[in-house]
Amino acid sequence: MHRRNFLTVSTAATLAGAAPAAPLKNAWFSLLYFYLRQGTQVSRTTAYLKNVWMPAATHAELGPLGFFSPVFDERSPYILSMLSFPSLASMEAAHNRLADDKEFLKGWEEYQSIQDPPYVRVESELLYAFDSAPQLVVPPTDAKRPARIFELRTYESLTELSLQRKIKMFNDGEAGIFRRVGMNPVFFGQSVFGRNQPKLSYMLAYDDMAARDKLWRDFSADPEWQKLRAQPGFSDAELVSNISNPILRPLPFSSIR
Repeated sequence: MHRRNFLTVSTAATLAGAAPAAPLKNAWFSLLYFYLRQGTQVSRTTAYLKNVWMPAATHAELGPLGFFSPVFDERSPYILSMLSFPSLASMEAAHNRLADDKEFLKGWEEYQSIQDPPYVRVESELLYAFDSAPQLVVPPTDAKRPARIFELRTYESLTELSLQRKIKMFNDGEAGIFRRVGMNPVFFGQSVFGRNQPKLSYMLAYDDMAARDKLWRDFSADPEWQKLRAQPGFSDAELVSNISNPILRPLPFSSIR
């Protein structure tokens, strides 16, 4: 059987073959966007992720699994599928387990209709976790708790050097300030593969939009943040060329909610 790319990026398995067997300190985050038209593509992709991909991933001991749709984003409609791996080698192993899962392959082939495509385009991205936040953090929840909203912020940098300086800014204090003022970071990661490089992305969880707005006001007014951003070479104008921040809502079956 030919090994198919069921995870995210087309080069992930190739890289994984060259990766050390021992898990790396920092996690890898796989983001997969299904860009859709309104109508059956939304319902068919939702059903595929819930009834085919999620059971297969759970059987392969992958997780936690995040599934989100945009509340506000110019590129909607789409569904974002998110997964964390401890290493590139573990990503390759998961790829191989899925390729041997006959039930998954059956559902995958039924979903991938050539006559009636279930999506407009699929876009994948691979990120490497920051030293200051080496693992994905799932916000605590229970069945009675309303689902949160999530903000996926992406900072495109002017150059690779400016990106590394911005990452250092997060590692040296910015990520810690987020936590201290009450924000709930889910992950921070440098994009390794994906569009509009070089860049970084991170995700924050909030109870609702009112809580989100208050937390950002608290962060902006924080004296430690004001001091950090005033340091020479750390202004946004020197380090960041574009910021995007779609607001996302978890799908009902998402384990990150």
